[in-house]
Amino acid sequence: MKRALGVVLFAVSAAGCGVGSTGPVPAGAPASGLQTGSGSHYARLYFVGPYGIQAVPREVDAPATPQRTVDLLLEGPDKAERARGLITEVPPVRGRLTVRAADGAVDVYLPVPVARMTGGGLGLSQIICTAANADVPGGKQPPDVDVRVHEAGYSTAWTVRCDAAGDVIPVPT
Repeated sequence: MKRALGVVLFAVSAAGCGVGSTGPVPAGAPASGLQTGSGSHYARLYFVGPYGIQAVPREVDAPATPQRTVDLLLEGPDKAERARGLITEVPPVRGRLTVRAADGAVDVYLPVPVARMTGGGLGLSQIICTAANADVPGGKQPPDVDVRVHEAGYSTAWTVRCDAAGDVIPVPT
């Protein structure tokens, strides 16, 4: 009986699971990210959550230019984002925060010096990362986009980048 059971187990295991030996079969292109042909546009906004700065995609009706995405950021999180515990640390500022796209770079013009902004630096990181992740001409990926920050009252700008984790990294001169 043991021998018969062993033969049956061997036969079943040798039969496999029904996968034939046909070799690889073409199945088309691999899956990719967001569909660009759908007519939808997305802005990537950076808000603050329980574990730090967090990227949030938001559907918009037109391409997400750097100025448009920062304007959306300044409006704060929407109802669904607030329900997820997201807040903003971007302080209210007097004057217009202006953002201009260049080839592979973004210029952010702050209406006040950074030293007069509150929020522990997270608000500035939100602005920088949101601008870097907008539709910037030049074909660079967001971590390679130079963000030149111009502070009111200073004649020179300083350059940073936003890495994939939402951390702001200085660019050496």
